[in-house]
Amino acid sequence: MSGRTHVRACPERTCVGCRKRAAKHDLLRVVAIEGVCVPDPRGTLPGRGAHLHPDPTCLDLAVRRRAFPRAFRLQGALDTDVLRTRVEERAGGTPTPR
Repeated sequence: MSGRTHVRACPERTCVGCRKRAAKHDLLRVVAIEGVCVPDPRGTLPGRGAHLHPDPTCLDLAVRRRAFPRAFRLQGALDTDVLRTRVEERAGGTPTPR
């Protein structure tokens, strides 16, 4: 044994909104289920996942840049209302009317 302390590597992911790298546990995993972006806080839902800061600003950037269809490799627009509600609840704000 070398005597060095072993630091456990923390997986990093890139936010699809702001494109900044962050620790996986700081980001919210999102999956697409039947054309709807659904939050996956436990990270157990099947399929491709995209990661997003739980911040309405990052969500707005991702929607404006059309990042979700690209991340999920799908065609067309995806419904983000469920995700928006979850992100705004987690951020501590009230949902903005659409």
